[in-house]
Amino acid sequence: MKLLYFAWVKQKAGIAEEDVTLPGEIRDVSGLISWLKTRGEGYEHAFADLAVIRCAVDQEHGDLDTPVAGAKEIAFFPPVTGG
Repeated sequence: MKLLYFAWVKQKAGIAEEDVTLPGEIRDVSGLISWLKTRGEGYEHAFADLAVIRCAVDQEHGDLDTPVAGAKEIAFFPPVTGG
């Protein structure tokens, strides 16, 4: 599975993208984030406040309860505004 990080999430995590094999017990985005936070301080900082994290699973907006089984790509980014 490819993980993508954008804007300050990328800066705090210290990585723009990576390919990972998730542990079998991870079922949803929340579980994925919990696992990522165990992988280092950068991830802990990037995901410290889940209220300001958005995600897309296979390019479809999701939330913390979105399942990750079978997903090929998950992206994390801050809230986006436009004008």
